Amino acid sequence: MSRSFLPGVIVYSLILASIVAVRGEFIALALPFVMYLLAGFLRAPDDVKLEAARHLSTERAAPGSDVVVTVTVTNRGSHLEEVLLEDILPPDLTIRVGLSRHLVRFAKGASYTFSYTVSGPRGGYGFESVEATIKDRLAVTSRKVRLEAKGQLFVFPPVTRLRHVAIRPRRTRVYAGMIPARVGGAGTEFFGVREYQPGDPPHSINWRASARHEELLFSNEFQQERVADVGIVLDGRLRTNQFTRGHSLFEYSVLAAAALADALLTQGNRVGMLVYASFLRWTFPGYGRVQRERILYALAHAKPGGSEVFSDLEHMPTRLFPPESQIILVSPLHEDDLSPLVQLRAQGYQVMVVSPNPVQFELSYLPKTQTVELAGRVVRMERMLLLQKIQRAGIQVLDWDVNEPFDLLVKRKLSRPPAWLRAVGG
Repeated sequence: MSRSFLPGVIVYSLILASIVAVRGEFIALALPFVMYLLAGFLRAPDDVKLEAARHLSTERAAPGSDVVVTVTVTNRGSHLEEVLLEDILPPDLTIRVGLSRHLVRFAKGASYTFSYTVSGPRGGYGFESVEATIKDRLAVTSRKVRLEAKGQLFVFPPVTRLRHVAIRPRRTRVYAGMIPARVGGAGTEFFGVREYQPGDPPHSINWRASARHEELLFSNEFQQERVADVGIVLDGRLRTNQFTRGHSLFEYSVLAAAALADALLTQGNRVGMLVYASFLRWTFPGYGRVQRERILYALAHAKPGGSEVFSDLEHMPTRLFPPESQIILVSPLHEDDLSPLVQLRAQGYQVMVVSPNPVQFELSYLPKTQTVELAGRVVRMERMLLLQKIQRAGIQVLDWDVNEPFDLLVKRKLSRPPAWLRAVGG
């Protein structure tokens, strides 16, 4: 409530009483309050020129890490007796140290700087303005202004370093890389034997095969290693990620997607990212560190959501991915996902599914009773049958218990392609 409210009510009441009672004494009693209000209005600042600047200790942070926000406000106008400064925080950020509200007095040309420390979960946060509430010395008048002080903070998901991710897409690109291309040439893995050609190095001659022919020499041919197109699909559907009591597997899926993207880009591949949730967020394929930043930016803004259109995988825009490329789906999976995955495989894509185990995840939050244990066994069997059907379609599946570090799972399962994939050539 404004400090001028009570004097104003008193003045109004006294004037009304003097009119009703036809007595001038009430007018005399109202004069001090009128003078108080008049003095406040006359002393109100006319020239309000405040400027604000913001500085963040870092614009990239990990979840839960501290970021120092420093705000400087400068008075370019007349003297201000009382100014309440309040920095407007984005939602989900919490103040760890310090305050975002300060009551100060500004002389002409003076500046005031304050700092505080914030932290928050994964996401993108935009600082827009500082709110200044200006009052006169008697607190009769009050005026609010917003001072523009923009800043951005990106809380990226943690990136787990993976040593190697072995994939075998049906088609590779022309650039040298680490993926066997099923084409003879320079490489490290034996591919076959061909007739010797002038210019072949002597150490490539296969003397055992040449000994069987009197007039011919044969050379060993190695499999070329190239880079590939990889599309990572992050499943953000509520039906697969949201469980009772507000628990969600989505953060684990984000962690896996970030680790896979980082490893595949480090290996030289061209990687794109599709966040499949309430709407589609597509990061166009690219190479190197710049693409890594784009993908981390997309993951920082990724949120689970529900949509009637994207409630299942049948509406996945497969035309975004180059033909016969590698698609990696990061999803807890739903029983309705079998048919779309088989269809992807039939279209010529090499498909891999990294599936955070929802059964183990939800059971960890439920009481250890006989009923829960029996229900858990039934659900485990249903999930095992679903994964077996997916694997029979020629799709590689990584069933990830989120209690296990993701890098250990990748080291055990993806250090090299499975034997059946190497045998059939994808």
